[in-house]
Amino acid sequence: MNKVGLIDKIVDATGANKKQVETIIDSFLKVIVDELKAGGKVNLVGFGAFIAKKRHARGGVNPQKPNERINIPEVLVAKFKTGKALKDALKGK
Repeated sequence: MNKVGLIDKIVDATGANKKQVETIIDSFLKVIVDELKAGGKVNLVGFGAFIAKKRHARGGVNPQKPNERINIPEVLVAKFKTGKALKDALKGK
């Protein structure tokens, strides 16, 4: 399912205006991205948690020139940890 499909499902479930739902989803995503950029965590009880983690700098190999070593800089990456209710729902409990 993509963003348009998600919007349509929420509109069908709530009867809300399509434009309002799109604005809410965009705002929700922006809040999550802003919090992760700041190094924070967004915890949705039962669903899961979005966490920002640092991937440390490390050495690597240039794939175009296998003999050449390169330095890969430190970067902030997003992780998602599933909550118990989501795990149980996927297991069919």
